[in-house]
Amino acid sequence: MVWSGIDPVALQLGPLAIHWYGLMYIAGFFATWYLVRLQLKQTGLWETRISHDAYEGLFTTLILGVILGGRIAYVLFYNFDYYIDHPIEAFYIWQGGMSFHGGMVGPLVAGWLYCKKHDLPFLELSDRFFTVAPLGLMFGRIGNFINGELWGRTTDVSWGMVFPHAGPLPRHPSQLYEMALEGLLLFIVLWLLRKKVWPSGARVAIFLCGYAVARIFCENFREPDEQLGFLFGPVTMGMLLSSAMLVAGLAWLAKLDWKTPKN
Repeated sequence: MVWSGIDPVALQLGPLAIHWYGLMYIAGFFATWYLVRLQLKQTGLWETRISHDAYEGLFTTLILGVILGGRIAYVLFYNFDYYIDHPIEAFYIWQGGMSFHGGMVGPLVAGWLYCKKHDLPFLELSDRFFTVAPLGLMFGRIGNFINGELWGRTTDVSWGMVFPHAGPLPRHPSQLYEMALEGLLLFIVLWLLRKKVWPSGARVAIFLCGYAVARIFCENFREPDEQLGFLFGPVTMGMLLSSAMLVAGLAWLAKLDWKTPKN
């Protein structure tokens, strides 16, 4: 299969270009806003533990955390040498270049600070957000695919694709693998388990483990970032960061008090 390329600009209004990548972020934020709110209503937390105004404020804070955390981590871990020479381009998020790991840590820190300030149940809210976080990942990977970035390694499988700017050889559409596993599959699992009564924070830990396993698997088909290559042997930066994430998730699960579930 040959992929002829999709214009990353969805709509051009004079000097204003609306990119598919940005639209995917908007779709992810909207889906998260709606489904987290739905969970809060189903579990009785809405208007009892968190008000409408507090939720809107928290959500805005988390969006800023995602954008800042994801971009800062990408600049620091994936392309620091380039951005140290082109600092203004660190702000060009519409061109792509976001680290999921930073996009996870950023809202966790921002959310914790917001919940502490407004006396909100941080872990209970985190469980609801992480239940639907894979949807955001799914939309993000679609954006990567449309942008023609983060392509896979060369392959001779029948569904291999030729990506613009990636040479003439067919490659794994690894963005779609990640979309399916880190995104859709992980969301289905967490959504189906959302009504289970577990200790607060359990869903966050399960997400960490599930994402890490999916990402490590997909990294075997994804071309390492050109500026980094393999760190050592077959290990990529994505594998390294996800391995730390898996350890953190397993440790979190081990520390939870499963005898007195709260969530």
